[in-house]
Amino acid sequence: MKLLLDFLPILLFFVAYKLQGIYAATGVLMAATCVQMAIVYAIDKKLTTMHKATLALILIFGTLTLTLQDERFIKWKPTVLYAAMALALAVALWGWRKNFLRIMLGSQLALPDAVWHRLTVAWVLYCLFMAALNGYVAAYWSTDAWADFKLWGYVFPVAFIIGQGIYVARHLQDSEGSA
Repeated sequence: MKLLLDFLPILLFFVAYKLQGIYAATGVLMAATCVQMAIVYAIDKKLTTMHKATLALILIFGTLTLTLQDERFIKWKPTVLYAAMALALAVALWGWRKNFLRIMLGSQLALPDAVWHRLTVAWVLYCLFMAALNGYVAAYWSTDAWADFKLWGYVFPVAFIIGQGIYVARHLQDSEGSA
């Protein structure tokens, strides 16, 4: 259910894009994300920092896209979001010596410090990869190709999350066996 809720705004964006074009799709994305965040808030009674950042960027870049009638803004939003995530995780880890992944998920997962460190580095690298990939597609591909990439490009986060799950599961078994 949660995965469907996460995927819904991009799916609605894609359908609206195919039917009405980039500007209608941008409005749909903005509205769908607001509804999505309201549902998340109703369920969890809070929004994570990631939820708030995503919502803010969609509203800011969407407003710029619609107001200026310039599709480049909405196309570059994912690049900015991924780059900001990579920067935040990297600065926290290497600058402040804080592991944001552990801070956010440590109460749910008991993992050794080295595993948390590797997970965070993996997320930094993944976010940099996705920022570069979206930036390349946004800059050099047509808007039609970019919209298709946004839908079918979900294979990257799904594969990454599955890989993370396999990696974490291996260490959870080790910690349960030793306890």
